[in-house]
Amino acid sequence: MPITGVYFIPSNPNASTALQIITERLRAVFPNEELTPIGRWGLEQKLLRDTPGLLPSSTSNKKPPNPRYMQFLSLTHYPTHGFIYTSEPEKPAPAPTQNQNQAAPAPVNAIAPDHSPSPPMVMTTIPPSSYGTLFQHFTYACQPIWSHRFTLAVPNGIVYEVGDFRVRLGDVRQTFPTARVRGTIVEIEWRGPSVVEAIPVDREDGSFSAGVGTRGDGDVDVEITGIDLASSAIEESDIDAEYAATASLIREFWGRLGVEAREAILIPNVGVEVKDRLRRWKKAGSGVDTSVDGADSVVGERADEDPDPWSGADVARQFMEVLRFNR
Repeated sequence: MPITGVYFIPSNPNASTALQIITERLRAVFPNEELTPIGRWGLEQKLLRDTPGLLPSSTSNKKPPNPRYMQFLSLTHYPTHGFIYTSEPEKPAPAPTQNQNQAAPAPVNAIAPDHSPSPPMVMTTIPPSSYGTLFQHFTYACQPIWSHRFTLAVPNGIVYEVGDFRVRLGDVRQTFPTARVRGTIVEIEWRGPSVVEAIPVDREDGSFSAGVGTRGDGDVDVEITGIDLASSAIEESDIDAEYAATASLIREFWGRLGVEAREAILIPNVGVEVKDRLRRWKKAGSGVDTSVDGADSVVGERADEDPDPWSGADVARQFMEVLRFNR
């Protein structure tokens, strides 16, 4: 799973987007690179928000619940699955104990503690064949609960290779409820040597992807992107360090373009799937059965059609995070 960063530059309805400016900056800043498009890419994002309750609003001063979101995203460079990102249900506050009930009341001018603007989000992936069906289920059968707020798309984005980076950029267009241009989005993907890319993909039967062998000491070992490491040589702290270091490289790359944008790189839960895969790899190296039982992972349900159901989860989070409120 490559490490990426996403940047969004909003635009006014009647103004031109930043697409041409970014392309010109790339050519000016990297004169030694042959900036010839190597391909096309696209995305489509659908955002749903929970609807307000049908009961009359309370006259009390109780804080209204935070809004909950559900986002559907498809990416052409991850065609084997779609992504769904949804808010976790808010956990009810614990009931006060007897000692808390007898505590002294707070001062009249006390300030209430800050609350998170929205609940944490949960990522999942689904096969393309189920993507449209599930969206229709929520927009029709669950219409009183979820409201389709907008659909955004990048219909014909451009892909460039710039040194150790792959750059995808394109204009974001709103297609629902009204058609208009929203801005320009840029994905910057690190293509250099990576410890994260050295962690192999696990299979339904507990084995790992091609290139995996077993050393004499029992460690599982793989060679990808020029890195040859045993599972025992990688720790979760190494993954965090690589994400942080690569984020610095991506920010430096973007800073050279001199374009102001909203950034999404080290957002919550980035790297979760990579760390889970590392734990399973370590268990496989120690002889622990890591076969998937279907109830805990989507890997076992469609391993033949989709050998890595979690590929692209990080960049999907970044796209959906940066686009959620830019409307």
